[in-house]
Amino acid sequence: MRLRSLAAGLALAMLLCGAQARAHGGVSMKDDVCIMHIGPFKSHFVGYQPELRATQEFCEDIPELGRAIIVMDFIDSPLRDMGVQFLVLKDVHGLGKRAMYMDLGSADDIKAATLFSTDAQKYPRGTVTVDNTFSAPGWYIGVLNATNERTGEVYHSVFPFRVGVKSYWRYFPYFLIVVALSLVLYRMTGRAPKPKA
Repeated sequence: MRLRSLAAGLALAMLLCGAQARAHGGVSMKDDVCIMHIGPFKSHFVGYQPELRATQEFCEDIPELGRAIIVMDFIDSPLRDMGVQFLVLKDVHGLGKRAMYMDLGSADDIKAATLFSTDAQKYPRGTVTVDNTFSAPGWYIGVLNATNERTGEVYHSVFPFRVGVKSYWRYFPYFLIVVALSLVLYRMTGRAPKPKA
């Protein structure tokens, strides 16, 4: 009985460890949350905080205050022929993760909320690198504008993100492993119940 409990506990621990390992690798393009849509076009993006998180990548929230480098690689080649501008806005309207371009207000409203922007330019190699320092925690809104110079059509991509927000959920699988192994150990070392008289 104890051997079965140990085997079950170890199997559970291995399953949890395996699930955690798969969550960080082998992501397909279909499931990749680091894909941003700019109208009908797609770009891959990833962020780094080299001074604080070494080579760790992120594509949603920025974990720490300080310098962050965001790299966007165009998946669709027509973006290479467009004038591309990138902006970071303070979320002055409290939109959070629901932010959409139409919610940002007029051009003057966007300009007033802009903390960082690049000039519109072409990126023939298909890679945009943005280097910015965040000094206050909270919600921000990234905006990428791509202008088709031939037709004059402008495509927008809006992606809200948080900066300096700690998330402890990533430690949850390890907590489950410790609990499972503790229960198995308790069952193995516990006293056998006394026979009833």
